[in-house]
Amino acid sequence: MDHVLVKVKGLRKKPYLKMISDHTLYDPVGIDLGACVPYSPDHNLDEDAWFKIENFKAQPYCLKLLKADFNSVEYDDLTKGAFAKIAFIFAVQEGDFYFQKVTPSLFLKKKMIAFGEAAEVEDNNTRLVVNSLPDAIYFKDNDTLIFRNLATISSIFKGIDALYKEATNDEVEAFLEEDFIELSNGYNMDKVSKPNRKRVALAMDTLAALPEADRGQMYTYIHSYCEGKLEFDADNSTFEIKSDDELKYLLYGIEQRFYTTPLGHEKRLANSVQAM
Repeated sequence: MDHVLVKVKGLRKKPYLKMISDHTLYDPVGIDLGACVPYSPDHNLDEDAWFKIENFKAQPYCLKLLKADFNSVEYDDLTKGAFAKIAFIFAVQEGDFYFQKVTPSLFLKKKMIAFGEAAEVEDNNTRLVVNSLPDAIYFKDNDTLIFRNLATISSIFKGIDALYKEATNDEVEAFLEEDFIELSNGYNMDKVSKPNRKRVALAMDTLAALPEADRGQMYTYIHSYCEGKLEFDADNSTFEIKSDDELKYLLYGIEQRFYTTPLGHEKRLANSVQAM
């Protein structure tokens, strides 16, 4: 039997309540987990693609209810007084969990004409909009969570936003002090944008794994694609950074986002990458 439950704000001991039983809320989704993309904060999904997190039970932000066998008898029924306090809904369908974040805009209170066996006017009934697709799905047998937008589900899975790693002030300052960076024109840590802070965090991981002997090859690679966009001092092996846009190109270079098409030999920048 399928069930629809909710999490209610302000309840500590039993925050999850049963709203509807014996009802399938979402249509089955034909998703190939093998085709889903392991989450990366710098990856832009295709329109029909999903991110995935495997071994989800082992993650610190996994909900406790997903770690235990689901038994609907353990949950109390939702009362009318708690309707306005719903934080999110989740539907248990054939053992999998479908999640949807609930925001005030999803509550509708309008006079409507409902069409059932006959037309009927409904006045002052509050309705909760159910989206055509859930915000996240947990496949229990595969222990995998899929989703499309990390920010949307961060209020459901507390702590999951740690995956969206953004460099701290100390980390940004340490990166800008790298030997191959020469700051000028008053550009400093305070002028590094939020998107570039995310890219700095990724670049630091890349540099940490890059052998020192390969750095010269990295400089040559970046210079070959960014000539005219970045000033490179070959004698000192330094890139002059005087704006946030120039820092962005340097960070793209560290991540090897530049490539040349084999047919046509056109130089391009990959807006998003996925390891194959």
